[in-house]
Amino acid sequence: MAESTLAQEAEEQVIHDVAVGTRVLELEAAGLTALAESLDQRFSDAVGIMAEIRGRVVVSGMGKSGHVSRKIAATLASTGSPAIFVHSADASHGDLGMITESDCLLLISNSGETRELADIVAYAKRYSIPVVAICGRAESTLAEIANATLVLPDTAEACPIGDAPTTSTTVSLALGDALAVALLERKGFTLDQFKIFHPGGTLGRTLIWAEDIMRVGEELALIEPDAPVSEAILKMTATTFGRVGVKDESGRLIAAVTDGDIRRHMSPTLLESKVSEVMSPNPQTIGSHVLASEAVRLMNEFKITNLYVVDSDSKPVGMLRMHDCLGAGVV
Repeated sequence: MAESTLAQEAEEQVIHDVAVGTRVLELEAAGLTALAESLDQRFSDAVGIMAEIRGRVVVSGMGKSGHVSRKIAATLASTGSPAIFVHSADASHGDLGMITESDCLLLISNSGETRELADIVAYAKRYSIPVVAICGRAESTLAEIANATLVLPDTAEACPIGDAPTTSTTVSLALGDALAVALLERKGFTLDQFKIFHPGGTLGRTLIWAEDIMRVGEELALIEPDAPVSEAILKMTATTFGRVGVKDESGRLIAAVTDGDIRRHMSPTLLESKVSEVMSPNPQTIGSHVLASEAVRLMNEFKITNLYVVDSDSKPVGMLRMHDCLGAGVV
C-alpha cells in the first residue's frame, strides 16, 4: 500500500510540474503575441534613432531589467550596431563618462520609475543624447521624457505571486531582439560582417569561407587538354589530391583527370595519349566566397573528397579538401 501511495504521489507531482511549466510558457507566449500586435510607428521611430547615431547604443537597466539590458547590448553589438551596457547604479559613480554625445540610450524599466536611472536621464537631457525607453507604463516618468517609448503589453507575470519578473522580462528581451534585427536589416548588415564579429566557437567555424582554407599555389595542379597523359600523372603525383585540373586557352576549368580516369584508360599507349582523351568534363566546383559548410554538403552529395574553387570567370583559384574542412571544424 505504501509503495502504491508513493508511486501515485510521484505521478501526481509530474502532472503538476508539467502543468505549471505549460502555464508559464503559455502566459509568456501570450505576452509575446500581444507585443507583436502592439508594434507601430513608435517601434520604427526607435529603430530610426538608433540607426542615425554615429556612436553606440548604450543600454541600461536595474535588477532583472539590467540582466536583460546586458543581453540586448550583446545582441546589438554582434549584429552590426555598436552597443555597450552601463549599469544604472554605476553610472552615478563615474560611468556616465562612458556615454558620449554621439550615442543614444536604450533604457529598460518595467515600472518606468526606476530611481537609479535618474542620473542617466539627466545626463542625456543635458547633452541632448536621444533616449529610447522600454517600459510597462505609458504614463510613467521614463515614458514621458524619452524620445521614443516602447510600451510593453499589459500581460500577467507567470509567477503566481505576480511580483517576480517573468513574462515582462521575456517580452523585454524579445523586443530587444526585434530592435536588433530591424537595425540589422535597415543597415544592410551582411554575412561577411557577421563572420567578422563571430570568429570563434562553433558559429565561427560554421562561417568559414571556402577561400579561407583552400589549397593554392603549387598544390593546385593544372594542365592543358593537349598535354600528354604522362605529364598529367607527374603533376597528379606531386600533389595529394589524386587529380589534376584541365584548363582551356583562357584559363577556365573545363575538366579534370583523376587517378580513376587513369586506371579506366589503362593501355600500352596510355602515356602517349592526350589529356583530352582521358579527362572527365565539368568537374564539381564552388565559388571562393561560398561557405565551406556548403562545400562539405556538395562533397557529401557527390561522394567526392575535394572540390575546385573557381572565380567568377570559372578560372580555378584553389582546391578544397574534405580533410581540410573537417580539420577546421566545418561540418
